[in-house]
Amino acid sequence: LAQGSRPSCSLSIPPIPSVMAMMLRASRTAIRVAPRLAVVRAFASPAATSVAKLAAQEAQHEKEQYEEPPIVKQFLKDAPWKFEEKTGEVNLSLTREVAEKTKVVVEWQLSSPTDMPEDDEEAGPAVPFTITVTKPSGVSAVFYCSTERGDSHRYVIGNVSCYATEEEANNQAAYTGPEFEDLDDKLQESFDEYLAELGLEEKMCDFIDATAADKEQREYARWLANLQKFAL
Repeated sequence: LAQGSRPSCSLSIPPIPSVMAMMLRASRTAIRVAPRLAVVRAFASPAATSVAKLAAQEAQHEKEQYEEPPIVKQFLKDAPWKFEEKTGEVNLSLTREVAEKTKVVVEWQLSSPTDMPEDDEEAGPAVPFTITVTKPSGVSAVFYCSTERGDSHRYVIGNVSCYATEEEANNQAAYTGPEFEDLDDKLQESFDEYLAELGLEEKMCDFIDATAADKEQREYARWLANLQKFAL
């Protein structure tokens, strides 16, 4: 080399791949290594066919056996109550308004045949229900009751809750009152007379029992129909 001259350096630099090219190669690699997932059916066809067939047979049986209790239309025709229920739900209610715009709501749920007492199967199960009486001021009382079989008295009271405000009534930790049987006998009689004035009588208890069982039967038939759709 000549004095004072720099050595020439001719290095070969490989081209840098573009970001897009690297991404494309990475995606191809991911596609190549991704495992193939097998399609698994949630319900095996033979089992689904069997379920659908049995559900259809049971639904037909329920349809042939179903008959609306006569008391349903009779009670609503003669009584000043508004009956409410929604398809697919378990709740039922009766509502009316008495003197001074006081609202009375009777609420209960469908009853299952499994709730029937073993020693009195023909009598049917007792149905728990509540009667809520609310005055315009917000003061309210809730009677926790249950139907029972008998010639003279068709219901029992478990306890009575009294609330000063709507907020207190909605408080899950609020005091629910003493056991009804612990109250003075005269006070118990007064409560019975008060509920009778509101319309709680033998016919209403018959209506509650009948509609609780009827609702369960209708919802069971609807469940069978939904089961057939699911299995097919």
